Amino acid sequence: MEKYLEKRSNPKLLSIVIPCYNEEKVLPFLRNRLSDFLNSLSVKTEIILVNDGSKDNTIFQLVNWSIEDSSVQVISLSRNFGHQIAVTAGMDYASGDAIVIMDADLQDPPEVIIEMLERYREGYDVVYGQRITRTGETFFKKFTAWCFYRIMKVLVHKDLPLDTGDFRLISRRCANALNGLRENHRFLRGMNAWIGFPQIPVYYNRDPRVAGETKYPLKKMIGLAINAAISFSPIPLRFSLALGLIIAFVGFLVGIYALFRAFQYFILHSPIVYNPGWATIVTLICLIGGSILISIGILGEYIARIFEESKGRPLYVVEFAKGKNVQKKKLV
Repeated sequence: MEKYLEKRSNPKLLSIVIPCYNEEKVLPFLRNRLSDFLNSLSVKTEIILVNDGSKDNTIFQLVNWSIEDSSVQVISLSRNFGHQIAVTAGMDYASGDAIVIMDADLQDPPEVIIEMLERYREGYDVVYGQRITRTGETFFKKFTAWCFYRIMKVLVHKDLPLDTGDFRLISRRCANALNGLRENHRFLRGMNAWIGFPQIPVYYNRDPRVAGETKYPLKKMIGLAINAAISFSPIPLRFSLALGLIIAFVGFLVGIYALFRAFQYFILHSPIVYNPGWATIVTLICLIGGSILISIGILGEYIARIFEESKGRPLYVVEFAKGKNVQKKKLV
């Protein structure tokens, strides 16, 4: 269904939210690249740097950057809460009419923001970066990423765009809607799709990471996929039901086979090798026991999330905030 678009001017203030976790090697490159780009951008900007419990010298570099540049605001979380929570904290403290979310590793070129602003002026509330190529990554990484996005489209939301990370521009009304969603287990890409505001891609080539190591290895990608699937969809529960039905059907067939063999041996007195009972019992125990454990495990994941949400804890805890704007806000 086509969305009604109302043209708008450039945002009076553009907020750029960048979560940082152990990025001391990357920050000098980020600072130089971002400063050069923003100097050429005809839009007033603020940079929200979120320290997500880094264990290296990231926080010291961030604070020095904010001291030397008044447009830079630093939010330091009390521990590592995870990428999605760190981005949420940055959006909570952002004051702009539009907000850009990007990572610190410069794999997503800041120059793409120019095209994002063009789409924003056309009236789109979400302008997401869609990758054409992924330079400097292994075949295994590219393949698992390809699988991840297609599985997520099935499990999370039919409008979830493929080959798209968190690099995007969102309007203020979209940010306000996202900030109203306070579930603990967050998958921001799915939440953007769920809100339903007009969205459009801009295409770009993803660059190699300028320094340091990726913060999303396979283990974290799998964890994000599981979190997204369980947080956004009842499909895993339905999968356990389907699995139970299939196993019950297989067990029924095994039972029929066992009865047939018993009929051959006891009634027809066929000369077959027959060991009464043990194979049937072992097979049924394995099938039924496996299905029960799988179903209980899936159900337990949902119950654990209900338990965590019922506590009503804040999404994050801010250790300190530095910058002329963020110190006026007290959000959790």
